[in-house]
Amino acid sequence: MNTLGLLKGLRFVDSFFPSGGYAFSSGLEAAVQGGGVRNAEELSRYVVELLTTGIGEREAVAAGLAHDAFVSSILDLALKTDRELDAMKLGRESRTASRQMGRQVIRLAATQQARQPLIEDFLAAVEAERTPGHLAVTVGLTLAAAGWSKEDTIAAFLYQAATGFVAAAMKLMPIGQREGQLLLEGWLEVIERVSHKAAHAQVLQSWSPVQDIYAMRHSRLESRLFRS
Repeated sequence: MNTLGLLKGLRFVDSFFPSGGYAFSSGLEAAVQGGGVRNAEELSRYVVELLTTGIGEREAVAAGLAHDAFVSSILDLALKTDRELDAMKLGRESRTASRQMGRQVIRLAATQQARQPLIEDFLAAVEAERTPGHLAVTVGLTLAAAGWSKEDTIAAFLYQAATGFVAAAMKLMPIGQREGQLLLEGWLEVIERVSHKAAHAQVLQSWSPVQDIYAMRHSRLESRLFRS
C-alpha cells in the first residue's frame, strides 16, 4: 500500500470522521446498566466474544466481501452482502446505527477526487433505498478503493469497532485513557487473527446472543447516554 492510499483510507476509520459513531454504544450501555459489564476485565471478555463470534463472523466477513466486490467490479455482490447483513442484524437500533454511519462513509467516498464508478453506483442504490448501506460494507468498498488489502481493510474495521467500545466504556464506567489503551493492546492479536479468518470466509454468520439481547434492551432503559 502506498502512503497516499494509506492516508486516504485512514480518514474513514478515524474517530474524527463525522459518522456519528460517538452517539452509539452498540448495546454496551445496556450491558453496564444490567450488570453484565462492571469492570475492565468483564468489558474485555464482552468485546472479545463479540469480535470473535459476532462482529468477526458477520460484519468482518461483510467488509471482506465488499472489498471483493470492488476489486472485481461486481456491484451485485456488494448489494447482496449489504442486504444479507441487514437481515442478520436483529436489533432495530443496531441496524439504524450501522446504516447511518455507513451512509456517511459512502457519501463522502463518492466525492473523492478520483471517480470510482462502483462506489457511485452503490451510493445511488443507497439513496434510492434499494440497499441499506451498512457501515461494514461501505468501509469495505471505500478502503478497497483507496488501495488497501482485504485483510488490512477488515482489521481496520474491527479496530474501529474496538475503539468505539473503549470510548463508550470511558463514559459509562470508571475506566481512564491509560486503561483503555491497555485494553486495545490486549485485543490486537484477536483482531489480527479474526481478520485473517474473515478474509478467507464467504458466508456471514453470528453467535453473540448476550450482546444482541443487551442491544435490544437498550431502547427500554429509563435513562440513556447513547442512541444504541
